[in-house]
Amino acid sequence: MDVGLVCDSCDFFNAMTAVTCASCGTSLSLGATKSQQRPVTAAPAPMGSGGSGAMAASAALAAAPAAAVRKCGNCGADVAGDFKFCGACGTRMDAPAAAAHHGERKTQFFSAMQAPRPKLILIKGDGLDGSTYVLGGTEHIAGRVEGELLFPDDPLLSPRHANFLYGDGKLVVTDEGSVNGVFMRIRAPMALKPGDRFLVGEQLMQVEAPPDEDAGVQPDAEGTHYFASPRTPVKLRLVQILRGGERGRIYSTPSDTLTLGREGNDINFPDDPFISGRHASLKAGIGTITLTDNGSKNGTFLRVTKETPLDHGDYVFMGQQLLRVEIT
Repeated sequence: MDVGLVCDSCDFFNAMTAVTCASCGTSLSLGATKSQQRPVTAAPAPMGSGGSGAMAASAALAAAPAAAVRKCGNCGADVAGDFKFCGACGTRMDAPAAAAHHGERKTQFFSAMQAPRPKLILIKGDGLDGSTYVLGGTEHIAGRVEGELLFPDDPLLSPRHANFLYGDGKLVVTDEGSVNGVFMRIRAPMALKPGDRFLVGEQLMQVEAPPDEDAGVQPDAEGTHYFASPRTPVKLRLVQILRGGERGRIYSTPSDTLTLGREGNDINFPDDPFISGRHASLKAGIGTITLTDNGSKNGTFLRVTKETPLDHGDYVFMGQQLLRVEIT
C-alpha cells in the first residue's frame, strides 16, 4: 500500500516528504487537526475481488500518457511536467530559473553614486579651489546671515542674498533682492538694455540710454535760448558706479563701439590689476547694445535680473565671493 499526504485544499495525493502540495502549492503538515493535512493509506482492494480494483487502477495509470519529468532548479528532485511546485522542496516550477537559485542575487547600487548633485566651488584669491558646497536639496540660500551657504565676514553680501534652485536636473540662480546683486560670467555676447550693470575687473559699469539730442534746446519762458557748445550725437553711454552707489565717470561716444581694458582702449583702467589689456567691448545696433568679453583672463560678469540657468563651468560672483558651478 502507498502512504502519503493528502492536500486539504485540492485532495491531491503527495509524498510523505513533501513540504507543499505539488498540485496547488498549499503548505502540508503532519498535524492531526481538520484544517491541516493528514497521512492516509491507500485503500486495499475489496475482499473477493482478487485485487481487480487495484489492477484496474494500475492499468488506467499505465494507459494514461506520462507527463514529461523536469528537474527542480532548487533541489534537483524529479518533478512531473504538469506539477506547478516541487514535491520535495516546494519551489515554484514556473518561476524564472534565475530566481530558483539562492546563490544568484541581484546587485543593488549606491543611490548617492548614481544620482550626482551639483556643486559650488569657492575660488580663493590665488585662483585655487576652496570650500565645496554640495547642493543636496531644491533650494539653497546664500547670504551673510541666512541660508546654507553662509559668508558672515563678507560686508558686501546682504543677509539673504541669492538662491540656487535645483530641480529636474536643472540648476538656476536668482537674486533675493540683494543690495549689490548677483553676477554671472558671460560665455557669449549678451544683449543689454539701459540700466543693466556689468563687471570688468573691479569696475562696476552701468549702461544708460543716450540722451535726447533735442533736450535743452528749447527757449525758456521768455523765449531766450541757452548758449552752449552744440550737442554731439551719442550712441553709447556708460556710467561708472562707485562704492556707496555714487556715480563716477561718465563715458559717451558717437561711435557704435566702445572698448574697455587696461590700456589702448576707449576706456582704460591702468591701475586695476584684474583687468586685461583689451578686456571687453560694447557695440550699439538698431535699438540694441551687445556686451562681449574679448578673451580676458578674469572674465566679464553681467548682473542677473531674473531667474538664470547655470551650466557646468559657469562662474557666479556675489559680494566678494567667486563660485564655480560643477554639474556632473
